[in-house]
Amino acid sequence: MTLQCQMEHFSPGPDMGRELRGALSRFGTGVTVVTAQSEAGPVGITANSFSSVSLDPPLVLWSAAKSSSRFPHFTRAEHMAIHVLAEEQMPVARAFAASAHGFDHANWSAGAKDLPLLDGCLARFECERYAEYDGGDHAIIVARVLRASVRQGEPLLFFGGRFGNFAAAG
Repeated sequence: MTLQCQMEHFSPGPDMGRELRGALSRFGTGVTVVTAQSEAGPVGITANSFSSVSLDPPLVLWSAAKSSSRFPHFTRAEHMAIHVLAEEQMPVARAFAASAHGFDHANWSAGAKDLPLLDGCLARFECERYAEYDGGDHAIIVARVLRASVRQGEPLLFFGGRFGNFAAAG
């Protein structure tokens, strides 16, 4: 069976930012919060631009918007923790989307190198900076995983500009 659907076509450009963002939002992603220690104290940011890169060496990446006031904290940080959020952690995702100091909405503790570690996430990757690349209006930060933690549970997802959860088929 072939599914027919009406597609809208456009060429990305300066006047098509909203349309491109809408098209990109059709790709569902997991939700992470990246934390680091900075000269201003512990900071965090919600990011859905997380991906695995390599198992040997163990590398992951995420992208930080250059326009973010938090950008300098993360591009200067030698260590960071990437937390894959569980479905019940939507308030945590929203808190760190709004403020670098969303720690009032999460249980956390200081780990090695005084790294802020959030409790309750499905997976956590404690990392050190490996490389950084220019990615247009973002920096692509590649990090080497030094320690990983994992637990069972359902993920918090982001699709079409909204948070949601996973419904298994069949």
